[in-house]
Amino acid sequence: MAKDPLFTVLSLAKEAEDQAALQLRAARGELQKRQAQLQALNSYRLEYMQQLKDKAGGHISVTFYQQFHKFIKQIDDAIEQQVNSVAEGQEMQQHRQQNWLQKQQKRKAVEQLLDKKAKAAEQRMVRLEQKQTDEFAMQQFHRRHLR
Repeated sequence: MAKDPLFTVLSLAKEAEDQAALQLRAARGELQKRQAQLQALNSYRLEYMQQLKDKAGGHISVTFYQQFHKFIKQIDDAIEQQVNSVAEGQEMQQHRQQNWLQKQQKRKAVEQLLDKKAKAAEQRMVRLEQKQTDEFAMQQFHRRHLR
């Protein structure tokens, strides 16, 4: 019996699913990296704000205060950019998750179709064997009664 072309389709579907899973893992890794960078920026900002608070009791020059606010503004801008980067990473992860789920669903559908075809072939074989057994029994019956 020739190999069913669905096995080729299944093989391709598995490869596509594996590739989608790799892309999803990469997107998750990238998102975690972006989230860690955002957390680092937030911690960095908090640290500098604490330094200002600690110096608030003492004498602070106007120049230092202006430079400090300029620096905090730069950190805030970087945080805003990183928040956008995290949002893009989340979008990418969701897109890759959907893609992976679609590939998985396609693979499962092909597997179910192959399983259904295999069960149908098995039922045909059982019916054929039963038919042959019945014919053999009928021939035996006729031989015994014709003698």
